[in-house]
Amino acid sequence: MTAMLSARHAPPDPRRPDVDALRARIDAIARFLRLSGPHLDEADLSGPRAVLERAGRRLELSRDHTVVALAGATGSGKSSLFNAVARLELSRVGVRRPTTGVAHACVWGPIDGASDLLDWIGVAPRQRFVRESPLDGDDEAALRGLVLLDLPDFDSVAPEHRVEVDRLLNLVDLVVWVVDPQKYADRTLHQAYLSQFASHRDVTVVVLNQADRLSPADTDRVVADLSGLLAANGLGDVPVLATAATDPGRLGPLRAALEGTVSARQAALLRLAADVDVSVQGLRPFVGPAVAEDAVDRASVRRLAEALAAAAGVGAVAEAAQRSYRARALAATGWPPLRWLRHFRRDPLRDLRLGGDGGRGASSLPAPQPAQHAAAALAVREIAERAAESLPTPWPAAVLAGARSRLADLPDALDQAISRTDLDLDRRPLWWRVWRAAQWFGALAVLLGVGWLIADYVVRALALPRLEAPAAGVVPLSVAVAAGGVVLGLLLAMLGRPLVRFGAARARRRALKRLQASVIEVARQQVVAPVREVLQAYAQTREALTAAERRAR
Repeated sequence: MTAMLSARHAPPDPRRPDVDALRARIDAIARFLRLSGPHLDEADLSGPRAVLERAGRRLELSRDHTVVALAGATGSGKSSLFNAVARLELSRVGVRRPTTGVAHACVWGPIDGASDLLDWIGVAPRQRFVRESPLDGDDEAALRGLVLLDLPDFDSVAPEHRVEVDRLLNLVDLVVWVVDPQKYADRTLHQAYLSQFASHRDVTVVVLNQADRLSPADTDRVVADLSGLLAANGLGDVPVLATAATDPGRLGPLRAALEGTVSARQAALLRLAADVDVSVQGLRPFVGPAVAEDAVDRASVRRLAEALAAAAGVGAVAEAAQRSYRARALAATGWPPLRWLRHFRRDPLRDLRLGGDGGRGASSLPAPQPAQHAAAALAVREIAERAAESLPTPWPAAVLAGARSRLADLPDALDQAISRTDLDLDRRPLWWRVWRAAQWFGALAVLLGVGWLIADYVVRALALPRLEAPAAGVVPLSVAVAAGGVVLGLLLAMLGRPLVRFGAARARRRALKRLQASVIEVARQQVVAPVREVLQAYAQTREALTAAERRAR
């Protein structure tokens, strides 16, 4: 854009974006929007979405054409300047009231190549003109590829004119702001429009029109004052050209600027790169520091699991496992004649529909108490707050929403996890088998001794020849055997009870450990996994925004 400058301004060094690099930045913003869309307010993303749509469409259309808009207030001579540059009477000229209600376009070169571009911009076919004639010779060749638009007045009394101006300013490649000596410092122009183009300084030109009404000295003062106002709005490097639509000799700087812009074929890319810069700047507040790998630490997961375990009744299941082990151990190691009585006792786990067939459906665990429910909800909030404590708004709310996203399924998931947990109560320790064999041996001894005594009594009662019974000292052997069996049974019972208590306590600890592992897995699936999904989305959006910030120079 070096040819766009008057002698008063040093040529800028505009950034010349590479098409592939620009596409990569646009793709990065698209990734950002896709990843953050479920978590951010759509109102905050509407601007970047519009930029993506415009950029994608503009890159698809002709890059051999440069769309330049003449924008200005009523009476600035914008339409006169449009006709003067085109060297044709194309746009109606007015003095006081706005006469340009719709945009007019003048195309240097064949109209066919610019038709799709003008359709996208929204210029009606009847408002399109062609500036190509064999009579021109080489006079207009330098502008071949220029699409010059005469926009409606931005200060028009007709609201639809202002809406149209705002729409078109978002679509053109370069904007030439036309001001006049009377209203060049207009507050509306500088605050509502020029200050918004600070990021688009590479595709902005300001023209002081009607300079023929001023003396050379006054022209210099007005241009200097106008340049100061632009600098205050962040447009200090923008070219300021003095022109006069009624004096063809004063159109040279503007035509030279247009020729330089058209030949460079960079205005469209510069405009899109500036749009991407604005989008990135608008998205920057939603990205902060990187997420720590241990954002969801083990301590938080453990506290969450403890709260969920209490709410799910894990303690009651562990106690039931302890009582179940004790009942099974006593049944397996007790005195055989009395062992059948234990079959009439209900298994504590089966009462809870756990163990055996209990794992096939919902358990009968008691519902959590309000205090337990509140503790679980507090633990869910705590894990979300700890994970998102360094994130900018609105990511903490998104993390909390993720942590709560599956709470409705959490009770069933916990119940199913507990029901399906193998409590490892089917094992039969070796000492059970030893005790069982010893108890049977003692029971057989009692049976044998008592049987011998009964047989001896029957023989005596029938006056049959007496059986010679061996004796252990003064005690008949049958009595000694029976008494020994009873003593063995009592002794095994006494020695077995501490072992049963020890084994039951161990079974409780084992069941508790397995149940806690199941609850931790549920906590990870139902709470931690959604939290990590949001954190991963944040990390990926951060990477995408970093990629979108890389502007080729």
